[in-house]
Amino acid sequence: MCLSIPSKIESIDKDNIAIVDTMGVKRKVSLDLIDEPVEVGDFVLIHVGFAMNKIDKESALDSLEIYKEIVEKMEEEDRKLQEREKDG
Repeated sequence: MCLSIPSKIESIDKDNIAIVDTMGVKRKVSLDLIDEPVEVGDFVLIHVGFAMNKIDKESALDSLEIYKEIVEKMEEEDRKLQEREKDG
């Protein structure tokens, strides 16, 4: 199973490489496989270093909110587990 987290395009260079922000993590991705025009500020889904498709901003922000909630719940569970281990 693959999860693709929406990533916001921050810049695009002359070689069709974009810098994207994925929940605060910046990385380079190729835009060579995407079949529609994209520009700075657009959201894309990426897979193994390639932007695969563009998604609308509303869907991207909704997805990012869900991912943030998941991360928060996982961190909370992690804290609880560490406390139980610490207590013996």
